[in-house]
Amino acid sequence: MRQTAAFFGETELDLLYIAKRLQEALEVEQVLTEAGIDYLVEVDHYRGGIIFARVRLGAFFYVPVENLERARQLLREHGRQPWQVVE
Repeated sequence: MRQTAAFFGETELDLLYIAKRLQEALEVEQVLTEAGIDYLVEVDHYRGGIIFARVRLGAFFYVPVENLERARQLLREHGRQPWQVVE
């Protein structure tokens, strides 16, 4: 369920997904809400494009660390690739 930053207090949150389009963000919200996972959504900037790179706005989804793997699996099951740092 969508929550505010105040709801999470000192709870450590991790980035789950960056939605680049409204429809995509709404689908991710529906998946997380139906699964009963609390999440935070913030609008922020990201760099997009290869040839004509530019800064764009996206919906950044954060979940508590203890729910991260479950949320990632849910997104994969619904055809979405969750955010992961590539090392």
